[in-house]
Amino acid sequence: MNNAILIVDDMEINRAILAEGFKDEYEILEAENGLRAIELLDSNSNIAAVLLDLIMPEMGGMDVLKHLNENGKILHIPVFIITAESSEKMLMDAYNLGAVDVINKPFMMNFLRCRIGNIIELYRHRNDLEDIVKEQVERLSKVNLSMVETLATLIEFRDCESGEHVKRICGLTEIIMTAVTEMYPEYYLPRAEIEKIVTASILHDVGKIAIPDGILNKPGRLTKEEFEVMKQHTTRGCDILTQIPSVMDEDIYKYSYDICRHHHERWDGRGYPDGLVGDEISIWAQVVAVADVYDALVSPRVYKAAFDFDTAMKMINNGECGTFNPKVLNAFNASADKIRREEAVIENN
Repeated sequence: MNNAILIVDDMEINRAILAEGFKDEYEILEAENGLRAIELLDSNSNIAAVLLDLIMPEMGGMDVLKHLNENGKILHIPVFIITAESSEKMLMDAYNLGAVDVINKPFMMNFLRCRIGNIIELYRHRNDLEDIVKEQVERLSKVNLSMVETLATLIEFRDCESGEHVKRICGLTEIIMTAVTEMYPEYYLPRAEIEKIVTASILHDVGKIAIPDGILNKPGRLTKEEFEVMKQHTTRGCDILTQIPSVMDEDIYKYSYDICRHHHERWDGRGYPDGLVGDEISIWAQVVAVADVYDALVSPRVYKAAFDFDTAMKMINNGECGTFNPKVLNAFNASADKIRREEAVIENN
């Protein structure tokens, strides 16, 4: 439990008065300016509160508040402003930077101990609650990943190629999706969303569970009628997913459903099952589509040998596997070296 109070004031007498008032309940840390305060804040994880003067030599209190905002500690450590008479604008600026209260000079220690003690306890409870919520979110994420991987394992029992295919799709999706969001601001997504998309990509072929063995593992080319049945794995997968949304993270379910249904759509509208055109297809489904085609080309199948890396890249860029978003292709090509390294890692494992 955090149990130190940092007193930041260039006047030693003020630090001494405040230290005397809190020394029986808290460890006391002192700083004579903002620079020293930042050193202590960055090196000490036991600070429960900061009593901060605004006007000091070398570095003032405002800069300390800005530093706490930059590293996010202002959300977890209450900061009290020490002042004799500061301008209203200065105090409002301090409040806007996250200060929780003002301590006026001269100090009324009994009253001050109660005020500061109560707020420290409030922050402790809030921080504890955040830790509990974080643990629950992490636990739920593990449950979701476990369930998703279990569904993917079911596909392995039906399709002997899907196990390694799923692992490679995850790696490819992460690489290409990251490149797309970095290269094109209109497709930007935060890292947490990319991670959910990568997890969701595991289920892109879950509908193959419903495809007959004779079609799923046929060693030769499918007939037109058989291909029509195979195409149903997109919609059949969505039927399966609709049975489990209550036990899956809402975002992962949304991404999984969309990827499952639309990873065979194409930029020119010649894909299936809905014939979507251009950015009617979500960017995550577009990315998984490229990853899926690439992996199918470089992997051996019961009906073909594997193509080498360069041949697969040319086939995709030449439109031999359908038309893709030029921006996604640019990101895919820009990631060529990373994709080669990812393949090497998977092969070594």
